[in-house]
Amino acid sequence: MRVSREQAAQTRDRIVEVASALFRAKGFGGVGVADIMKGADLTHGGFYGHFGSKDDLAVEASRRALAASAARWQRIVTETRDKPYPALIEHYLSVRHCGDAASGCALSALGTDAARGSAGLRGAFAEGLQRFVEILTDALPGFSKPARRRKAMAAMATMVGAVTLARAVDDPALSEEILDAARQELRTAAYR
Repeated sequence: MRVSREQAAQTRDRIVEVASALFRAKGFGGVGVADIMKGADLTHGGFYGHFGSKDDLAVEASRRALAASAARWQRIVTETRDKPYPALIEHYLSVRHCGDAASGCALSALGTDAARGSAGLRGAFAEGLQRFVEILTDALPGFSKPARRRKAMAAMATMVGAVTLARAVDDPALSEEILDAARQELRTAAYR
């Protein structure tokens, strides 16, 4: 039975969506092709009809996850035109975001994995990071563009690091303390 191009595209899309969530929840090494295909309700054998390798899928799934997060940030900016920077900080450093790696930002969920990944994967993360920094740069009040970009880069590093640490500890109070400390410092730093 032949599959139409549209059906093949829908199947590929489903694989990428499932992989994106599973990778963010369990890491690139914690998920196999069989897990991904099972999650997409497909047979393991069909994987290579869509992707050359697991790494090819990781790159595409990461790009999609990062683009979705950037689109979410853009919506936040649009909805909070008067003070988008604090809204972005609150969103990223929320207990909700911290507790939901599977649908959260790939930078905090997979950054350490990507650092050991292929050049293509690191490139996808670099592109995603650049987009987040652009959004934050535009959201920051005052200052010159180079100063806002520097502050945006420091804010991204702080947010990703804070969420990574908050997820790594087994003490909910400590986790919340990490997020709160980062929120407070970033709010203050924006105006210095």
